[in-house]
Amino acid sequence: MIAPAGEPSIASVTTAYNAAHRLPRQIESLLAQSRPLQEIIVIDNGSTDGTESLLNRRYPQVTWLKMPTNLGAAGAWSAGLEYAALQKNHDWVWAFDDDSIPDPDALEGLLSAAEAKAPGDGRTGMVAVLPVHRPSGLCYPPLLWRKGFHKPPAEMLQQPVWFADLAIVSGLMVRREVVEKIGLPRDDFFMDFFDFEYCLRARSNGYSIAVVSGVQLSHEVGDARQVRLPGYSALWPNHAPWREYYMSRNLVYVAWWLHPSRTAKWAACRHLLRHACGALFFGSQKLACVRKMLQGFWDGRGARLGVRFRPDGDFLVPEARTVA
Repeated sequence: MIAPAGEPSIASVTTAYNAAHRLPRQIESLLAQSRPLQEIIVIDNGSTDGTESLLNRRYPQVTWLKMPTNLGAAGAWSAGLEYAALQKNHDWVWAFDDDSIPDPDALEGLLSAAEAKAPGDGRTGMVAVLPVHRPSGLCYPPLLWRKGFHKPPAEMLQQPVWFADLAIVSGLMVRREVVEKIGLPRDDFFMDFFDFEYCLRARSNGYSIAVVSGVQLSHEVGDARQVRLPGYSALWPNHAPWREYYMSRNLVYVAWWLHPSRTAKWAACRHLLRHACGALFFGSQKLACVRKMLQGFWDGRGARLGVRFRPDGDFLVPEARTVA
């Protein structure tokens, strides 16, 4: 579909892995956007559940790109950005996980903020939504980076448009100019924190990340459940041990090698200690998760990246490489 005269060309990119039962809701929502997309792209990350036949049968208008193996969320998003921004030259690329459902007027709302005046002399290079866990109603907004990540204050969340430093990939819209200038996301992160690293890279190159408070995205957070303690309520994602490894490793790598400072390192250690305590209190695989977090910490400090564990079998891949 051709963009309306004078308006940018926009493509969506969905990372899908065995998502035949989840994709229809998302694709129907994308097709129903009040401002139509020019292309809907699905990156099939080595699915074996009939995702290809579903798309061919029900959604022939969707561009389907099959990856030879599971590249992780990082590798799939990188492939999607390369295709949509650098090969097809869409002006904006709107990213999704396969379980995320945008509201029908979400794209229209994001476009209204795409040209929002950025702080200082910066340029808005990304536009983010507010992800919401619908079963609990809890929102997990984009974050601020102050040599460690911090939640935005409540008064900031009440503003129609505000500016953050870190946003999750699902629901994030990226300007083609950003991809051309800073390159593609790091596929050697495989899973987790690759989107935060990409945001930090964009911020370091003078781009701002606008957040539209009125645009929400239904998004799952693993096998999440709401946990309550006296004076405390939060969403516990209950990730598998292999996910905990990547979250720990990639955060530590960023704090030790990409944006190193004593404050960043200490903030990473505090976060991992709190998360390990949460795994012991609320997790279903308590000790296994903590062991993988410790291994991730060690590999992150040693800059050992690449694919170390996969979701199917939780096995070690010996060719993981050290990055200076």
